[in-house]
Amino acid sequence: MIVDDILSRLLYRDALVLVIDKPAGLPVHPGPKGGETLTQHLDALRFGLPRRPEAAHRLDRDTSGCLALGRHAKALARLNALFAQGKADKTYWALVEGGPSEESGEIDLALARRSDDPRSWWMKTDPAGDPSLTRWRVMGRDPAAGRTWLALAPVTGRTHQLRVHCAAMGWPILGDTVYGSAPRQGGPGLQLHARTLALPLYPKKPAITVEAPAPGHMREGLRACGLAEG
Repeated sequence: MIVDDILSRLLYRDALVLVIDKPAGLPVHPGPKGGETLTQHLDALRFGLPRRPEAAHRLDRDTSGCLALGRHAKALARLNALFAQGKADKTYWALVEGGPSEESGEIDLALARRSDDPRSWWMKTDPAGDPSLTRWRVMGRDPAAGRTWLALAPVTGRTHQLRVHCAAMGWPILGDTVYGSAPRQGGPGLQLHARTLALPLYPKKPAITVEAPAPGHMREGLRACGLAEG
């Protein structure tokens, strides 16, 4: 079992939304191969409501960090609208192989599916694909290991966008078995973490901003790049 106590992963709670720190290695929804999913643990987060909360957006199985849950149908619809309209601000931390020579920039590369098979989630850069934009900033470097710590802000929300964009730039995310050089077994795990999530959910209030602590499988690499804490 990947999740022993889902309540310990609760980062934020109000009448409409919960934000949890999703662990790496746990898919949000059931897949064709079965196995443990986040959905199986959500009944513990009802807090008196008749139905369990539901995820308002997606994180890959191997991505950790901030995941928003709508507590009921109306809340979920409002959250879905925020994400669909690009109003939810997300920042990810990533450890990449190599890294850019500059300190900040943008990746503007359209993305499309590699295959016409609707079951395939693998993506590729394709000028005829959907417009996709990622902003990035260097947070630290580890010259000895040849790695860089990046803050990635996806302006669009395409499938595998950050992973494909980083790989296309020549600095794939460490531990990526699909778009990088990581082995299928025994690798370090995908070094991608949804660090912050800002949700402008209430018109007359500041955006709800939530931060997820650095996950255990990334801390050593982040510290080598200069992370002091958290």
